[in-house]
Amino acid sequence: MKGKILRKLFLGFIQIHILYHAKHESIYGTWMMKELKEHGYKISPGTLYPLLNRMEKEGLLHKTEKNVNGRIIKFYDTTVLGEEILKEATEKARELTHEIVEKGDSDDSI
Repeated sequence: MKGKILRKLFLGFIQIHILYHAKHESIYGTWMMKELKEHGYKISPGTLYPLLNRMEKEGLLHKTEKNVNGRIIKFYDTTVLGEEILKEATEKARELTHEIVEKGDSDDSI
């Protein structure tokens, strides 16, 4: 049960991370899996690709298919909506994480 709860929480952070990178440069799935792994997130293709697809359908990402060495690779960039969501999510995450880091576990009222 703990794993399921953490997974659900981390998927939100992962989406913010995807939007962040897709804002700065076109990303693709394999690169994103490696990037997340560098941060300690092991995400499978079976989780990442449906997530990218859902984010595209929600209008957060724009997909472009390119032929790279005979293979079709799907590249993603943030949309205007994706950038708006990233900005708001970043502000909210900063506010909440600041409180958590400042207070730590010393506040038992949570």
